[in-house]
Amino acid sequence: MSVKVALAQINVTVGDVQGNAQKMVAWGRRAHAAGARLLLTPELSLCGYPPEDLLLRPAFIEACDEALAWIAHELRDCVGLRVVVGHPYQAADAVPLKTRSMAVPARFNAASVLGDGQVLQTYCKRELPNYQVFDERRYFVSGRDAGAGPVVFEVDGLRFGLNICEDAWFDEPARAAKAAGAQVLCVLNASPFHVGKIEERERHMARRVADVGLPLLYAHLVGGQDEVVFDGASFALDAQGQLAARGPLFEETLMIVDVDTQGAVQGEVQPLPALEAQVWSALVVGVRDYMGKNGFPGALIGLSGGIDSALVLAIAVDALGADRVRTVMMPSPYTADISWIDARDMAERLGVRYDEKSIVPMFEAFNASLADEFVGLPLDATEENIQARIRGTLLMALSNKFGSIVLTTGNKSEMATGYCTLYGDMAGGFAVIKDVAKTLVFRLAEWKNRQPTRRADGTIGPVIPERIITRPPSAELRPDQKDQDSLPPYEVLDAILARYMEEDQSIAEIIAAGFAPADVERVTRLIKINEYKRRQSPVGIRITHRAFGRDWRYPITSKFRA
Repeated sequence: MSVKVALAQINVTVGDVQGNAQKMVAWGRRAHAAGARLLLTPELSLCGYPPEDLLLRPAFIEACDEALAWIAHELRDCVGLRVVVGHPYQAADAVPLKTRSMAVPARFNAASVLGDGQVLQTYCKRELPNYQVFDERRYFVSGRDAGAGPVVFEVDGLRFGLNICEDAWFDEPARAAKAAGAQVLCVLNASPFHVGKIEERERHMARRVADVGLPLLYAHLVGGQDEVVFDGASFALDAQGQLAARGPLFEETLMIVDVDTQGAVQGEVQPLPALEAQVWSALVVGVRDYMGKNGFPGALIGLSGGIDSALVLAIAVDALGADRVRTVMMPSPYTADISWIDARDMAERLGVRYDEKSIVPMFEAFNASLADEFVGLPLDATEENIQARIRGTLLMALSNKFGSIVLTTGNKSEMATGYCTLYGDMAGGFAVIKDVAKTLVFRLAEWKNRQPTRRADGTIGPVIPERIITRPPSAELRPDQKDQDSLPPYEVLDAILARYMEEDQSIAEIIAAGFAPADVERVTRLIKINEYKRRQSPVGIRITHRAFGRDWRYPITSKFRA
């Protein structure tokens, strides 16, 4: 005997409680029509993840409670269907907690089983993550500390036990479900994407299966929410820990599997794309959802003829379509002819609006206004930054007037070392490649050009002009400027950045690994002294396990130097 189970890999919006509830009802009907007897939705899918301080508002919790009851009522005619919904839950009465000296109302990260028009059972998450982007102990109490036990329910003679995300990374919650009679482990998830995360999840869940000997169904969220992106890739493992099904990445799907009493699972396995394809999709979804969920009509990009703005343009067009993307080339006295030629070429290939607005008159006006102050002083970064800030002012003016959001083009290597200008190239609303190191920028550009892409003229071919990829990077803010005049080679810089910032290695450890002491001291010093800049930068898409922003919370004022 087997049971058909549907995993709803859905894209929800934080705070759109009624809209999310309507989506669950629609997907519940789809699952029922497909013959499924059980539908699993992702973690906190009713309110969206992460809801952050919305959870502190009583009206928010009340809205979720009402929507949960509404879903149960709306699906009452789907006879025999059980639906598991992730949602926040607050106990109506004071609850004695092991972590506190007095009884208080407790708020939980929960999952409820709905059926026959009712909320039948509610499970409270036991393990609360508080690392990387997670901050659940700020909001939730562990079900274990509140005395809440495992939840096991039966569908057509097969008993299913619930875990929520982090629970399945520890032994006790799954063992408790099995001890309560579970024959299948259902895991609801909202686990943000970063490079390597999909494989890591599947490895850890295989270890969980090996420990309890139960098949495991992993229902995962998809879509973008501010900095984080959820990749989907929901999956199922049989009782031997073998991959039996996997959903597609970065798209909604109703994944249906058959599970039997012997622990066998049958379903379709979608392949994992290459790393560059995964990152590209994450960036596209991040842009599309940030723009769409916040109601921006279009995107505005300062196109320089360099690789960073070219990459952001290609991502934006894939995310939004050419008709919603506008580019502006703003040549300075130091802009090479090939820069505007390549910028214009790329805009034509993609079919986006392209304008040129020289900043020379404005730069001259600034210089004239400051001449008395700067008399006798040499040209330096001041004049370079004036040019960048003129460009930022022009882009923000166009954004204000027409409503399009400015997509900034700075990469992670630049953000780390401060090779960017406050209120200049950092001015904007969304930093698309903020977590993409420069070496990966090149890899993504080359990967994109290898993909068969239809260009505006109907031909199939690369969208980024080859010279943009091959020419040495330059900010073009002074004569004959090259990035490597101010920074170590990007291969060296990015390797040091990864070790120091992402892996928390010390300066001594990085030098011991073979890097030149002068390079290590220089890069790590730049990372530390530019924290004040990063605090003022736009939010951007996270694609590594340690991104500037939510992952990185270092003090601006600090004397620690190791």
